[in-house]
Amino acid sequence: MARSGLSVRQRTARIRNSRLGRGALAVSLSMATLLSTAVAASPAAVAAPAAPSADAGQNTAQYSNLAKTPYMGWSSWSLESTNYPGVNPTGSASWLTEQHVLQQTDVLADKLKSHGYNFVNIDAGWLGGYDVNGLPFAKASTFPDGIKYIADYAHKKGLKLGIYLAVGLDPLAYGGGKNVIKGATGCTTRDIVYPDLRLTNGWDTNYKIDYSSPCAQAYANSIANVFAGWNVDFLKMDGVGPGSFKGGANYDNTADIAAWSQALKQTGRSIQFTISWALSHNQADTWKKYSNGWRIDTDVECYCDTIVTWDNSVKQRWYDVVQWIPDAGPGHWNNLDSLDVGNGQMDGLTEAERQSYMTLWAIEAAPLYVGDDLTKLDDYGVKLLTNDEVIAVDQAGTPAKPVSQTSDQQVWSNRNADGSYTVALFNNGAAPANVTANWSDLGISGGAGVRDLWSRSDVGNAFGSYSADLPAHGSKLLRITPWNSFTPTLPVNVHGTASTPSSVSLAWDPSGDRIGKISGYDVYAGGKKVAFTKGTTVTVSGLKPGTGYQFTVVATDGFGLRSPASKAVGVTTPATDGAVSYEAEAATNTLDGGASVVSCAGCSGGNKVGNIGGGGSMTFNGVTVPAAGTYLMTLSYVDADSSRIAVVTVNGTPFNLPVAGSNNNDWSTAQSVTVPVQLKAGANTLKFGNPNGYVYDVDKITL
Repeated sequence: MARSGLSVRQRTARIRNSRLGRGALAVSLSMATLLSTAVAASPAAVAAPAAPSADAGQNTAQYSNLAKTPYMGWSSWSLESTNYPGVNPTGSASWLTEQHVLQQTDVLADKLKSHGYNFVNIDAGWLGGYDVNGLPFAKASTFPDGIKYIADYAHKKGLKLGIYLAVGLDPLAYGGGKNVIKGATGCTTRDIVYPDLRLTNGWDTNYKIDYSSPCAQAYANSIANVFAGWNVDFLKMDGVGPGSFKGGANYDNTADIAAWSQALKQTGRSIQFTISWALSHNQADTWKKYSNGWRIDTDVECYCDTIVTWDNSVKQRWYDVVQWIPDAGPGHWNNLDSLDVGNGQMDGLTEAERQSYMTLWAIEAAPLYVGDDLTKLDDYGVKLLTNDEVIAVDQAGTPAKPVSQTSDQQVWSNRNADGSYTVALFNNGAAPANVTANWSDLGISGGAGVRDLWSRSDVGNAFGSYSADLPAHGSKLLRITPWNSFTPTLPVNVHGTASTPSSVSLAWDPSGDRIGKISGYDVYAGGKKVAFTKGTTVTVSGLKPGTGYQFTVVATDGFGLRSPASKAVGVTTPATDGAVSYEAEAATNTLDGGASVVSCAGCSGGNKVGNIGGGGSMTFNGVTVPAAGTYLMTLSYVDADSSRIAVVTVNGTPFNLPVAGSNNNDWSTAQSVTVPVQLKAGANTLKFGNPNGYVYDVDKITL
């Protein structure tokens, strides 16, 4: 069903396999081990002492220096998850062995370490079971020398080692509630769970831990001390909610993440801490406070005969990352998942797709961790992964923003500290297309020098814009250096945020300046100054109802230097009576295909229209405005999945309208977004649909 979010973009099989692949896999492997070993730890995996070894000795103060830049390395899950012939010959995740991890470590050190890749991360499948203290040990049959041996091996090569754990208390670690928590007198595993043994995480595989019990923090500390004793440098905690397409009290793992942050710090070892998957943005402040990064989406892997495909699910990242862009920065980064671009045949991607894949990761300052078999990198893969100019974009740590996502041809950019711009051109469409970066959308005035970072060559000079013909799913990555770098940059992303019959509210991105700070912005309507503000928002009053206005913004710095005027943005005020709301479930609307009215406690009127997309669509009829123009439409919608995209057709003219999803399975709480729409005088029709995927549920529109 569209409301469930589990089949969006035809991902049902992939998500189902993801749930079985990581969470249930870890449980099944440890269950098999425990059945054969009772609860006795193997000699190679004895529980670590409460304090880390001297070799681990990094003081707690160093923890604050973790993840200053996005981490780089390799991770095992992409190979564990694939059905590519010969990779997992004896079943799911059978690739994961100590021997294979050591092989990847060797190649990483030899081929990629010099370019910054230094983490070797072991994902789900290493766990063999738990001892009588509920402490984990590695599966002896596949990791005979234990995790510490691999960590020490990696360290000798100048690399770091990461480990994986699912959030919550593994039922096998629970041990009937009788397992004694190490270092906590009188505490057992019975003391850290709820009496009803409620389940948590993205797969419902572990018991939810009750952190109101002091024994719970002690348990997290005891496992963290094991990892520190193994000289581990990185922990990925998976299945975290709100997120992982789960929500509600049982799946609120914010207390787990706070406890694990404290647990890792108390070890005295600097251990980078990331959380997964498809985290809810509603808790972004918590994730930033307690972790070094978060997965913004579900698994990138396709769980098919290759590692990934463009549709499952590389392309979705262009939309899911957008709401997270302001949250990334030193110490905590937006994780887009594995970078599977090293072997085209195994990856299941064209060369153009592989380049676009890495381009997005780089401009978003996402962790760059390869998921390929490093022993089988092809020449093109090596060329991509070792392009130091592209890697430098990633490590600069300044995520780019899209200029617009109303079509598949997109421009993303950011401004660098030296006044240059990093600009990516993307053709996400299925056919070749031209993509143009207009200087007025970037903040550039006059001419500029252009360098192609993938070809590592200077293209030349350009005036006003730069265009490229791109193949299907193709891209360009450019550094653009304006000739004029001393006056303030012209304001960009000027857009309307609200309107009344007599006012329009505007917002824009701050201008940059290399001489003095920006002192303020003058706002013009039709060439006449109508407002001044020191910030980047303003409300222009004294306007006429049903009238179109063209707004521009000019920045001024402390020396009185002024920018050129911004690109003009048109907004038409509503009629004298104000904006009108149109309920999606109204009888005057047209529902086609499977679209249907659904109850929604948190929606206007208690209803919404769901099951839109594929063959289903809904049309607002008779949306009436007093004059032709660009109106601000506020869309109230429900999307508890990751970002969904509607094709909105206004009087026969379509545009793409992606929205931010909540990833928390709450399909009864509405969100809103305000976007411009071009309407004609009188009655208009607005149709919501998408023949290629599921659309968010629609509550109402107001304009």
